Amino acid sequence: MRILTIGFSDDYVKKLESELSKYFICIVDSAKDLYDATNFTDFRHYELVIVVDEGVKFSLERYINEVKRKKNETKIIVLATNPKTQGVFFNLGADDVICHHCEHPDLIAARVLANMRHLFGTTIHIGQLVIDIANKKIEYNQKNVSLNGKTFDILAYLALRKQRVFSKDEIINALWEEPEYVSDNTVEVAINQIRKRLKNILGFQVIHTVRRRGYKFAY
Repeated sequence: MRILTIGFSDDYVKKLESELSKYFICIVDSAKDLYDATNFTDFRHYELVIVVDEGVKFSLERYINEVKRKKNETKIIVLATNPKTQGVFFNLGADDVICHHCEHPDLIAARVLANMRHLFGTTIHIGQLVIDIANKKIEYNQKNVSLNGKTFDILAYLALRKQRVFSKDEIINALWEEPEYVSDNTVEVAINQIRKRLKNILGFQVIHTVRRRGYKFAY
């Protein structure tokens, strides 16, 4: 999962990323303000945006509209200092509002989990095959299956979003720190490795190609 934070200090982002990594395989980008954030959201896909309220209603409203228009599924969490403003942010299109957050990155991580629970899973079972996402392990019939690095991450990413179709661009944006420097061929090679390895074990494919659209996990 790719996350964009807006308005945090570098130190706070590191703490938050540490907390979030307990729940998700994620990449966290950091923008200084809403203006800087547009440089990220114009070119990258995000499943979650966490923004510290800057007190500029019009700018935040316009930014939320732009993000939702580009990808309606993107969740937006606003961090506010005044509880009385919660209604305003919900009316602007925020999915959640958190108050009194400054010293509690673990609280933010817990609220992220509440909002993104559909993407959180510790294990996926396919017969005797077990994909342990939290520990980045795969077992079949209680024996380890070798699938590491980005190859494992792609499998986990698709498996947690079962039946949804993802383009190569979306997969790259979600799983690479600098997606601009990654080619489509990198995803193709990894997908072929996953297919070959798991078909030898299961006897059938779990990652399917949807013509002109991308890949989906299904069995």
